[in-house]
Amino acid sequence: MAPPRERATFAGGCFWCTEAIFKALKGVERVRSGYTGGRVERPTYEQVCGGRTGHAEAVEVTFHPSVVSYEQLVEVFFLTHDPTTPNRQGNDIGEQYRSAIFTHAPDQRRTAEATKARLESEHVFDRPIITRIEPAQVLYEAEPYHQNYYAQNPAQAYCQAVISPKLAKFREKFRALLKASP
Repeated sequence: MAPPRERATFAGGCFWCTEAIFKALKGVERVRSGYTGGRVERPTYEQVCGGRTGHAEAVEVTFHPSVVSYEQLVEVFFLTHDPTTPNRQGNDIGEQYRSAIFTHAPDQRRTAEATKARLESEHVFDRPIITRIEPAQVLYEAEPYHQNYYAQNPAQAYCQAVISPKLAKFREKFRALLKASP
């Protein structure tokens, strides 16, 4: 019998970055990039980038809670993007790049809120955390070329300038949670 799995959904700016981070974690079985939190059914990348759908670029993480806890995923999420800036991550600007946690169960909501409160009380960030915590909605899977983007395009300029440095910093900080290198 396969070990139980859960889902977690996070929006932390460009889904290429967020996907690359979560794919590196032990206990993560699958990461799917997509669009959620908006009002348009089956949006396209162009529609979401146009800023009129209300959707965020997000990732849905399928994980084994016996290996990596939801709380650990939430902490990784908070500490690998800027949760203090509304609708922006670096040069990516717009509602589609907002910081949000989409919870799939009441215990996920409690964990996300408690982790956010703890990081606030520890003054981990210079500014208040503005990450929205809301119930999960349908995640519309992004186009195939967005899936596993970093692994398929490591030499692409954005990957080299943004994702590679973020991954290096992440690997240093969260070494114990990482999958073994092939």
